[in-house]
Amino acid sequence: MKKSFFALLLAFCFSACMETVTIDEERDKYPDIFPDYTEVTIPPNVAPLNFRIDEPNITKTDVTIVGQGGKTYHCQSKKEVVIPAAEWNDIIGSSVGDTIVAKVCIKQQERWVKYKSFPIYISSDSIDYGLSYRLIAPGYEVYSKMGIYQRELSSFDQKPIIENTLIPGSCVNCHSYRETNTDDFSIHIRGAKGGTLLKHHNLLEMLDTKTKETLSSCVYPYWHPSGNYIAYSVNKTQQAFHSADIKRIEVFDHASDVVIYDVRNHKLITMDLLKSENNFETFPAFSPDGKKLYFCSSEARQVPGEFKDIKYNLLSVLFDAATGCIGNQVDTLVNARGLGKTVSFPRPSYDGKFLMFTMFDYGNFSIWHPEADLWMLKLETGEKFPLENLNSDHTESYHSWSSNSRWVVFSSRRVNGLYTMPYIGHIDEEGNSTKPFLLPQRSPDFYDQTFYSFNVPEFINQAVEIDARSIENKVKAKHKQVTFAKEK
Repeated sequence: MKKSFFALLLAFCFSACMETVTIDEERDKYPDIFPDYTEVTIPPNVAPLNFRIDEPNITKTDVTIVGQGGKTYHCQSKKEVVIPAAEWNDIIGSSVGDTIVAKVCIKQQERWVKYKSFPIYISSDSIDYGLSYRLIAPGYEVYSKMGIYQRELSSFDQKPIIENTLIPGSCVNCHSYRETNTDDFSIHIRGAKGGTLLKHHNLLEMLDTKTKETLSSCVYPYWHPSGNYIAYSVNKTQQAFHSADIKRIEVFDHASDVVIYDVRNHKLITMDLLKSENNFETFPAFSPDGKKLYFCSSEARQVPGEFKDIKYNLLSVLFDAATGCIGNQVDTLVNARGLGKTVSFPRPSYDGKFLMFTMFDYGNFSIWHPEADLWMLKLETGEKFPLENLNSDHTESYHSWSSNSRWVVFSSRRVNGLYTMPYIGHIDEEGNSTKPFLLPQRSPDFYDQTFYSFNVPEFINQAVEIDARSIENKVKAKHKQVTFAKEK
């Protein structure tokens, strides 16, 4: 009884503070809001799309969000629209496969202005449990605080998986899961206690993947669907700064190869097609059926003098999971060099229909290239096209697929040109994309106030279950040394 009384009292006080809106002017355009959620397509199990209204001289806003079946949320505030989870879930739950509409009025100089109502489309395709990403502050020479984090997509809950404060002086990066399955993961750690943290079949190991035959420790991982193999690149990487260019920094490889780690036998496998002095090979990815290995390859060039001549094509080679053998013929899927371009980050959809990649002018580190865009390749026909609805005038770089192959998450610098932020877009059965939405946050001001970039966003189908003490013990203990074998 007391609970009901206080709820009624709160509702009465709230309604008493609500101002009656009498429209003085109507404008035939959408309001300027941040994040821009106008006309986006979202899954039915995502956190509230809180936003603020960025029109000038606002003294009050009046917003009504209307779903199907009469479900409605109404609020008045200064600028921010923060929607309670219960009301949000009611509205989108009633509108799956349909549309909700946001009606916005603002008060300027004692006059109420009504804007054109904007739609938000609720897809019937659900999205995975969450995202995993690295949060890193800007810096080039010294590791600041960073970590790999997981975020539940139906709420605003974020938790660390591993932070570099656990291992002082280290860098944590290159995290990967087997087709969004967090039971199997690989995380690379740089520094004095560096190595590859690997979890497979509930076994947690710390590996030393640097051998005398390979260029470096293993980075840029991609799991075979069986879980028995992981494709990695090994790279000699350098960064340099531009003195007269809109680009701040360039990152490039002096050399790079692709290797395949046999998880059961703790052995690295490669062959001349993947490990050549005449070519740079990088960014491997297995096909969803496990029968092909995709990777990027460029003719070797002298760097930094010839770094603008480094242009990677997208290639594939057969792989036999039963024997661990690699085919002896390479097929070219995208001849980017012939287009005067380069490609990176090939990522096949898990239904086997598409492969998304990043295309830009030169090199392999797209995150520093404003011209970098996302492209789609139809694997059955070979047709390729830019994803215009996902791309912007700023960098679009790393990307990954949801487990149902209907959503992609990607890093973009479109908000301010400085920080990478995670955007999510819907992909239909023909490979076409919708207007993407910025990962929702509890506060609409979050992205203006953060000093961290969201790097390497990956979908995860469940929370990562691991404790910091287990990681610390593995890092401090002697690492398991892997062996190396090269096929002829």
